[in-house]
Amino acid sequence: METVALGFVFGVILQFARLNRFDTIAGMATLRDFTVAKTISFTIGLGVLLLQAEIFLGWGDYHIKPLLLTGIVAGGALFGMGMAILGYCPGTVAISLGQGNLDALVGIVGGLVGSLAFAVSYPVLQPLLGPDFGTVSLRSAAAGNGLFWGGSVAAAFLFMAIALMLQKHYGADWKWLYVAVGMALLNAILNLPVVAGHPMGASTAFPLVAMSLTGVGAHSYWEKIAGPGAWELWFLVGAFLAGLVLALLQGQFRITSVPALWQQYYGAAPGKRFFWAFLGGFLLLFGARTAGGCTSGHIVSGGMQLAASSLLFAMTVFAVFLFTGRLFYRPATA
Repeated sequence: METVALGFVFGVILQFARLNRFDTIAGMATLRDFTVAKTISFTIGLGVLLLQAEIFLGWGDYHIKPLLLTGIVAGGALFGMGMAILGYCPGTVAISLGQGNLDALVGIVGGLVGSLAFAVSYPVLQPLLGPDFGTVSLRSAAAGNGLFWGGSVAAAFLFMAIALMLQKHYGADWKWLYVAVGMALLNAILNLPVVAGHPMGASTAFPLVAMSLTGVGAHSYWEKIAGPGAWELWFLVGAFLAGLVLALLQGQFRITSVPALWQQYYGAAPGKRFFWAFLGGFLLLFGARTAGGCTSGHIVSGGMQLAASSLLFAMTVFAVFLFTGRLFYRPATA
């Protein structure tokens, strides 16, 4: 129940600035809405300070994902494409389903199929994901001297400054800032051994569910994801409940199929939206599993640890995300 409660908090925080919404995420892909970029950048910046202080005091530890070069780059590219097309992340899709968005449900199904495809092909793909440069981070590169703390503080303020510059030029609403502070605090709390002992994450729940339902997939991959996948599944249950409860309390629960922004480009036909939502979900989760994480578990959590794998993943994701958005969302055709 504790994990569900933490997931509920996660869902409540993101809904405050509508960061789970298709129109917000796809709005970033079309450069209409910079809420996602501002929130993630400030979250990482503040999180660097919180997490490094927490680890310095002995209250937590690092959980850095290895720098598997091909896996990070290829997975990040697929993830960026999927996020632009689907308009949700592995964590936000659960919240939006709770609010009644049927395209989110289709995206989840696509994600389950994509993650299952990765689980089945894992023995073949695993040797291709390298070379493995290990758990590289600023700490491992600059441990034992002042460069680490100076670099950490400089990186933290750089990330926060980027968010504030975007706000100055592309925003008036400050709700994203409250979300960023909440996400940084939540991730730092999750890293405490007495709470969870690891940062937040979402994508590992998908192969766990897919493999449990079908009984197929590599046993070696099941052993790798069973523990974290179970935790993340309950975390997403909490996020789903947050979407449902808040939508009901606010009188905003609606069964919808096609988001408003999608309609501006592709019309109101549910069939077309569902087709692309399924494909986007497939790419999103196949990419997440290839890279070993997603927006919350890789970009935010890893970025707070100044992990090389996560920073490379983030750069790849956003480059492909914006490129896909430019190609995929063209002037209205309907």
